[in-house]
Amino acid sequence: MRLLCQSLPKGAGIHLLLLLLLSPLCMLAQSPQVTGTVSDSTGKPMAGITVTVKGKKIVTSTKANGTYAIPAKNGDVLVFSGVSLDPQEVTLDDRTSIDVTMQSAALTMTDVVIVGYGKASRKALTSAITTVKPDDLNRGAIADVGQLLQGKVPGLNVTASGDPNRPAAVIVRGASTINSPGGPFYVVDGVPGVDISIIAPADIASMDILKDAAATAIYGNRASNGVIIVTTRRGKKGQPQVSYSGFVGVEKVSRRLDVMDAGQLRDFLAKNNLAFTPLDDKGADTDWQKEIQRNEAVSTSHNIYIGGGGDHGSYSASLNYFSKPGILKNSNLQRIIARLSVEQFLINDKLRLGLNITNSNNDADDIPYRNTVLLQSATYLPVSPVKNPDGTYFENFTKTGYYNPVAMMNHSQQNNKYNNLMANLTAQAKLPFGLTYDLNVAYINNSNLYGSYLDKYFTSNYTGMYDNPDPTTYGHGIQSFGTNGQATRQAYSNSSKILETYFTWDKIVGKHVINAVLGYSWQENVNGDGFQVTTYNFPVDNIGYQNLALSNPYAYSTRIGLGADLIYQKIKLISDFARLKYNYNEKYFLQASVRRDGSSVFGANNEWGYFPSVAAAWRISEEDFMKSQDLFSELKLRASYGVTGNAFGFNAYTAQFILGSQGTWYYNGTPTAAYGPLAAANSDLKWEEVATTNIGLDFTLLKGKLGGSIDVYKKKTTDMIYNYNVDPILVPVGKIVANGGEMENKGIELALSATIIQNRKFTWTSNLNLAHNVNKITSLKSPLFPGGDSVAVGFPEGGGQSGASLQLLKEGYPLGQFYSLDYAGKDAAGVSQYWAKDGKTLTTAPLRGTDYHYLGNAQPKLLLGWTNTFKYNNFDLNIALRGVFGNKIFNATRADLFRPSTAQYTNILEDAAGESTADFNSYKYSSRFIESGNYLRLDNATLGYNFKNLGSYIKSLRLYLTGNNLFVITNFNGVDPEVNQGGIAPGIDYNNFYPKTRTLLFGANISF
Repeated sequence: MRLLCQSLPKGAGIHLLLLLLLSPLCMLAQSPQVTGTVSDSTGKPMAGITVTVKGKKIVTSTKANGTYAIPAKNGDVLVFSGVSLDPQEVTLDDRTSIDVTMQSAALTMTDVVIVGYGKASRKALTSAITTVKPDDLNRGAIADVGQLLQGKVPGLNVTASGDPNRPAAVIVRGASTINSPGGPFYVVDGVPGVDISIIAPADIASMDILKDAAATAIYGNRASNGVIIVTTRRGKKGQPQVSYSGFVGVEKVSRRLDVMDAGQLRDFLAKNNLAFTPLDDKGADTDWQKEIQRNEAVSTSHNIYIGGGGDHGSYSASLNYFSKPGILKNSNLQRIIARLSVEQFLINDKLRLGLNITNSNNDADDIPYRNTVLLQSATYLPVSPVKNPDGTYFENFTKTGYYNPVAMMNHSQQNNKYNNLMANLTAQAKLPFGLTYDLNVAYINNSNLYGSYLDKYFTSNYTGMYDNPDPTTYGHGIQSFGTNGQATRQAYSNSSKILETYFTWDKIVGKHVINAVLGYSWQENVNGDGFQVTTYNFPVDNIGYQNLALSNPYAYSTRIGLGADLIYQKIKLISDFARLKYNYNEKYFLQASVRRDGSSVFGANNEWGYFPSVAAAWRISEEDFMKSQDLFSELKLRASYGVTGNAFGFNAYTAQFILGSQGTWYYNGTPTAAYGPLAAANSDLKWEEVATTNIGLDFTLLKGKLGGSIDVYKKKTTDMIYNYNVDPILVPVGKIVANGGEMENKGIELALSATIIQNRKFTWTSNLNLAHNVNKITSLKSPLFPGGDSVAVGFPEGGGQSGASLQLLKEGYPLGQFYSLDYAGKDAAGVSQYWAKDGKTLTTAPLRGTDYHYLGNAQPKLLLGWTNTFKYNNFDLNIALRGVFGNKIFNATRADLFRPSTAQYTNILEDAAGESTADFNSYKYSSRFIESGNYLRLDNATLGYNFKNLGSYIKSLRLYLTGNNLFVITNFNGVDPEVNQGGIAPGIDYNNFYPKTRTLLFGANISF
């Protein structure tokens, strides 16, 4: 070797060394380049499609014209993937050019669905789960995530008013109980029990709605009302992405009550030989509804997102600002949401660590006694002005329960600042033998700082008034206020500490695929940690609730109020859970799960419950006898049964014996505080259980042009909890909370998704969902305690109707069953008459409760959602219709504005003009005021344009124009037929409906 080196020219050794070092790179450079074009099903080139060489760290993406180039050799497998697209794998042969056509995953069975403690492909699902992607969610100035899903999911009944501070009522497959709010259980990024307002709509990557017990039983005692799993956006491998999305919207009231104006009311009184009192008639023509409303409200939203990642980690962060002034003056919501997510792979990608932090800060203004303000704005006489000539507010206190609504609003204030924090740390370790270990540690804190102030004018003039609560098990109550202003300040926080840990085992043996999950969950909730103070007698009004130290309540022998007791609570939940899934040859699927839950809420003898489920599926399309047909590309039959529990609607003291203050009593002439029993103990109190049977059929046919599912289900609630009356000799309190009631829901759901037209320039896709549900209370009785079989609910208590209920909880009838007088027209004297109890006799003097009849119910028979999307070149148009049919609404608002005999004192509706003033029964709650709740609403229409090829800095730009609530087809005579479907007394309109708005907004999405 020494001789050889000596024989080389000078410098040749260095050249040889460089040649040896660069040889591998030269060999790589000589690897064949595979090129091609990726297009969609219409032939249009697709940019941003990820192309990888399977098993190797070689990745590229398609350019704006859909082309790609990647080094690969014969035998390599290229994988083409994209968001909401069916991944394609191509094994290379001698070809150096590969063109690929991507198919939308919306009409295939390859979507990944998030299930409890894991994921699954849609083709392997054995349960009823609906997935909604961001492009499918409702658009508009929406403050609540529930409204994003309106009309999008079969079996999901969502009702919302125009109130920016009130979440929508969300009911999955009918009400499951009379106790809890009825809303679903939310899981956000694997964290259970999250307040859904913590998520900005722009941050949502997908929402999976779990509807049957086979899907929800893994969540045990919190899943009886359904589960909604929200997955937020995550950073992706490649160049960092920066994007902005935002909109500005203008909202106007869509409809008002048609009450008489001054001229109409004056003419009506003159025709009936009546007149206003001089104290009321000041020659004005005031529209009181307009006076408490804004002419328009401007909503805005701005969202900034940053995300990216590399071979061993990813990150994402977003900041969202949302402002939505209410259409009612003095109501408003401002919200700022910040979110950070980081994932990092370690130890040769065997360990993945994740950190997620989200914080939502909200500033909400509202109107004290808002329902009373709404009531007064409807009944106050239009001939009276807002203010007197001297600038003071007009009032006529000679009339009982008659107050200037504008004065009520402007002499009071209410604000709630609430902050929601969610933080969780995750770890996933890949272990030998197909095992994976997951750990999730989370902390949730929801805190609020509330303040309200009623100034001297309010407390002096309105004390002794009645409130106007939403319909429930009780009626209105007299309000008593302190002297010289009244301030309330409260600060409470609710927190949850959560630990969840589980093992997952995946095993493939030939055609057999096994997935098993075994885990443990621990959660501690501390609720109501804080204080409340109400005090009175302030020297001035302009300090509001900001300086309670200036109050002097004891000068008037009043006491500082400290709020209700039993606010502070600590609850523990401990669970073990397991699930086994078996798949044979992608054709036959079995799943079984069980969860053992323990909760400190229930009696000492029944703190633990078991919630099992079993499900099976058969992909018929994979059978040999289906190979010869070309109609169905996918056909799958599903069946499931499972049991879930309900722990909502109860607190830490529900099953406990409680002693408390019983007031003050005189003993030997001295006032002495007395204490006694407030609540009875029940050591046998146990879970409400909901058993669900579901049979479903999933199908895709016409080569992917049409897809959908049909589900038939039966949901039965047993051991429903109720507060029963008992003999005080046995139980000193006279009441006890016990199990006993039962409720049943039966229904059918249909979802269809179709690509009607698809070519290079134009695409038309349509999505339709229909749902029918029948609800029935099958029992309200307890085997141990009497009573409970007939419970009156819904007490509007308009003038002269105190104690009149509108609904009845009754065995054999649904929740929301109307039970009232049956209107039978008018007698010869023009007086409203009603059918007596026997259904044969007519009477003008019906007995309350005795002469009541069953008069229909608030439960809809059919829910409809229909969305159509049209795309032409760079334009797109999305139109979403939503309908509700077969339900009834008790329009108690209309009844209380149907008082012709007292029209000189309070306003009436325009269509009461034909009523006789001699009809002293015209306003009585009866079937006359039960109306059809049918409606068809154009919820949303969005026209957008997508700009392309804007240069190297701007990847995409989309501008759009959206209209919300553009029209409603209905025969309902109220403000809006979308009356609340949640709670114990659904379907009652009683001057408590926050007006809905019609919105026009302009928005932009830009990605850098």
